Amino acid sequence: WGQVFILDALSRYKAADAREAENIVERVTPRLQHANCAVVLSAMILQQMELITSTDVVRNLCKKMAPPLVTLLSAEPEIQYVALRNINLIVQRRPTILAHEIKVFFCKYNDPIYVKMEKLEIMIKLASDRNIDQVLLEFKEYATEVDVDFVRKAVRAIGRCAIKLERAAERCISVLLELIKIKVNYVVQEAIIVIKDIFRRYPNTYESIIATLCESLDTLDEPEAKASMIWIIGEYAERIDNADELLESFLESFPEEPAQVQLQLLTATVKLFLKKPTEGPQQMIQVVLNNATVETDNPDLRDRAYIYWRLLSTDPEAAKDVVLAEKPVISDDSNQLDPSLLDELLANIATLSSVYHKPPEAFVTRVKTTASRTDDEDYPNGSEQGYSDAPTHVADEGASPQTSSSNAPYAATRQPAPPPAAPVSPPVPDLLGDLIGLDNSAAIVPADQAAASPVPALPVVLPASTGQGLQIGAELTRQDGQVFYSMLFENNTQTPLDGFMIQFNKNTFGLAAGGALQVPQLQPGTSGRTLLPMVLFQNMSAGPPSSLLQVAVKNNQQPVWYFNDKISLHVLFTEDGRMERGSFLETWRSLPDSNEVLKDLPGVVVSNVEATLDLLAASNMFFIAKRKNANQDVFYFSAKIPPGVPFLIELTTVIGNPGVKCAIKTPNPDIASLFFEAIETLLKA
Repeated sequence: WGQVFILDALSRYKAADAREAENIVERVTPRLQHANCAVVLSAMILQQMELITSTDVVRNLCKKMAPPLVTLLSAEPEIQYVALRNINLIVQRRPTILAHEIKVFFCKYNDPIYVKMEKLEIMIKLASDRNIDQVLLEFKEYATEVDVDFVRKAVRAIGRCAIKLERAAERCISVLLELIKIKVNYVVQEAIIVIKDIFRRYPNTYESIIATLCESLDTLDEPEAKASMIWIIGEYAERIDNADELLESFLESFPEEPAQVQLQLLTATVKLFLKKPTEGPQQMIQVVLNNATVETDNPDLRDRAYIYWRLLSTDPEAAKDVVLAEKPVISDDSNQLDPSLLDELLANIATLSSVYHKPPEAFVTRVKTTASRTDDEDYPNGSEQGYSDAPTHVADEGASPQTSSSNAPYAATRQPAPPPAAPVSPPVPDLLGDLIGLDNSAAIVPADQAAASPVPALPVVLPASTGQGLQIGAELTRQDGQVFYSMLFENNTQTPLDGFMIQFNKNTFGLAAGGALQVPQLQPGTSGRTLLPMVLFQNMSAGPPSSLLQVAVKNNQQPVWYFNDKISLHVLFTEDGRMERGSFLETWRSLPDSNEVLKDLPGVVVSNVEATLDLLAASNMFFIAKRKNANQDVFYFSAKIPPGVPFLIELTTVIGNPGVKCAIKTPNPDIASLFFEAIETLLKA
């Protein structure tokens, strides 16, 4: 860490001249071979290189920087991600450093999605006429993978390469046309979006492919893809024989379309009328202008329609000059950061700033200590004030592998402010236990003090009256992505109990013990609590699905005790159950109606939407979107159970009124009905 601090200080130091800059760089360069990743990244002092005038020195430095950066990409995924975010900045300033190393950025099949996305960005930046063929082969391969978001990004990457490299544009378009022929819906739609950009970059060059695009009109259901296709039809209406018929097919659903599509339809219809002022387009323009002025509440759409209407009615030639004006050619966006911002980020290389791609002041604030807080500060919408002068940081969307974004009205990820807690004395650490390595997973407390313990009580599954003085409380829980069986043993007998063992009967989800039951000897009048790790799909039962869990427990002093427990099914929801909105819609449509199971939950009342969404998110049931249906609110959630089985959940209710209608759609509808009770329990909590 000492080296890191020194290197960070050097990166901010302004050398007096080129000689001093060379001396600094010469001293720092050996740190590039350091075993610690933080030291290697901190040694990338590109700011000093800007002052060096000798091209030979700069070229040699670039050669020395490449191997350490490549080595960072063999580390674990989290370090790879940090390295890739920093490399993204470095190649924007000096692409020659890694110009010959593009193969190390090819995605591996087991790379996490956040690493793959960053590698794609860097591949686009390093793409050149020399390596474009192998880059396109990679992108084409990625476009056939299963992760929808990654496929979309790969298709978009092909389009960005076409815009960046004029000589390679034709090859890029050939690849896009091959992908369109696969007829995968989201691939086709993404390809149309990027081809629209290619048309803007190279006008009057590749219009021969429009006929192929028009074949896919019926499959378009995403607003951006529809808007792109409509733009293409309007822009090249004079070259498309049936342009009026194609646009008319979109006009049928004009009032229901999103604003983005309505605006494009309006402009495209005006373009068609100006290019082909025949009877068909004349009728269409009347319908569109009427819809866009009288039938809409969108001020942008209405104002644009009025401008077009007045232009067409007063001076059609002026309308042509405005609507059919030559468009500015779009440019390559692979170096999208402003140069001054890039300078600042490079000065903060190997810090959070270079990971977030934001200057420090954008996410670090110093907060003054306040004497008191008002009541509303305890809630998310209240003002946020800290209690110390320590920096507090807030990362935005896309800042790290763990965050994700949603187009939904509510943020899909919530972190509600905790209620103010009463000050408590810190617990005295068990130094002796830590020193000699005692297993503290099972805590022993006197039985009469168990009720006073702050740990929540567990449901009793074996009462003392049945267990000859042994009482067992148990419940399935989920912690840190792992399912545990939380158990409390109370010895109300007159003899010590030891040698505890446990076994689970076959069950629907194959739940079984993932290790030995760790319960120390229980003296009379004491209790012991333990967390037993569980594994899934080890102990599967045949027959109809059930949430019943049959358990047997024995010890050295008593006979075997048998009891039944109920599987709290929401503990099976995994942390990776969040779906992007587009992926959710795609999955919902792909599942047949027979896979949907419905149930009314009459005793449930949703009174506080925010609190309910937070509660469900805490149990890995993730909010996707919300819509209105008459006076009812309809909420959509995604969840996932092992081994990666998605659950798409729809909750319909009137806020504040009893009754919730729950629908679950999943590839395995046989087990879906078991989860209604779990969802009802969560909503009632």
